Amino acid sequence: MMVSLALLLLGALAAVVAPRLLARADWPEREPVVALWVWQCVVAAVLLSFTLSMTFSAAAAWQAFRGHVFAPAPRGVMEAYALGTHKPASAVLAVVLFGGGLWTAAMLTREIHRARARRRNDRSELLLRSPALPGEKSGGDPLVVLEGERPDAWWLPGTAPRLVITTAALRRLKGRQLDAVMAHEEGHARARHDWLRHCSAALANGFPQVPVFAAFRDEMHRLVELAADDVASRRFGRRTIALALVELNEHRGVFGPGTTPDAQLPQRVNRLLSPDPRLPAGRRLWLTATATLVPAVPLLVAFVPALRALG
Repeated sequence: MMVSLALLLLGALAAVVAPRLLARADWPEREPVVALWVWQCVVAAVLLSFTLSMTFSAAAAWQAFRGHVFAPAPRGVMEAYALGTHKPASAVLAVVLFGGGLWTAAMLTREIHRARARRRNDRSELLLRSPALPGEKSGGDPLVVLEGERPDAWWLPGTAPRLVITTAALRRLKGRQLDAVMAHEEGHARARHDWLRHCSAALANGFPQVPVFAAFRDEMHRLVELAADDVASRRFGRRTIALALVELNEHRGVFGPGTTPDAQLPQRVNRLLSPDPRLPAGRRLWLTATATLVPAVPLLVAFVPALRALG
């Protein structure tokens, strides 16, 4: 029971403290790819802590489950966990955590179904606005041009990602700006940023009161755009992708005074035009390695009694 409570406390502590620590850090905007990895490792550690807590609680509450979990372990290992005590409390904790796990799976399934439905609707609408010509394979072209009075470009995720761009955008984008926009969207597709958005949205919608999940969703939406901006800037220059963002979004009024739903766009443009230096390679490696070890912390807590029993 003590191991279950320790893991539960560890997961709750990480869920509250980790977002505050990352919010104070000054390096995520300079290294969005590293920041994405750090966030994923933190969320994985929180989920792993709750999963292990549920497992040990169920083992303490029910003899049959305990036998399956500790079947290959020596007898001294099972005794080290003192699983026979506090059975009612362990059963309640196991049921609550199991319900949370089922709710998480349901939220993720719902988010995937909604994303697929949106994708089908978007592709159906695209087929109506840009039907395939006789002899042309539907959905085969990665670039689709639509008639439109407003400059716009967006990415349709899927097994064959497509970039949709309006004729107004083609008229406004100059030089290599179109290539930079395509590189930006290719960065999203190659890194499968749509899955990060779906997973973070499912966790945040399912558990809106858990700080780490809400922060995870918000940061995913911001960091994936910064990471894609960097992909485009490495190939075509920061000024090129910054000007392309301005040309595509100037008509929305996001660069004027006041706050708008796209308030991050001016920040992205300023970041591209006045970039802070990247972190040294050694520090990037250290951050990546440290984040990779974060999910190992709940595993270490879970196996401490077993390691002591084995001497």
